[in-house]
Amino acid sequence: MRAPDAAFVRQAAIAERGISKGYWEGAPDLAVEVIPPGDAYTEVAEKVDEWLNAGCAMVWGVNPRRETVEVYRSPEDITVLREDDILEGGDVIAGFQCYVRELFV
Repeated sequence: MRAPDAAFVRQAAIAERGISKGYWEGAPDLAVEVIPPGDAYTEVAEKVDEWLNAGCAMVWGVNPRRETVEVYRSPEDITVLREDDILEGGDVIAGFQCYVRELFV
């Protein structure tokens, strides 16, 4: 079993499946992985691949050391955002947006 550091599940999925007692079964719509300083890039890549293959629509890899966020829509669709960029929820979390720097204050 894998659990992200943070996750988002759309209301429609909750209405359909109900609220879980414990971990959500299956993939959330958004998985957020905070990259600790000791994790190797291959470990992070494995987690991202697992989330995407499980059905996540988006994965955010938050890197506090570099103060960046990597946004994954697929293994090939990756965007790296820096402090002055705006992190958006897109069609997964409609209306969500914040400057990347706001995550690291």
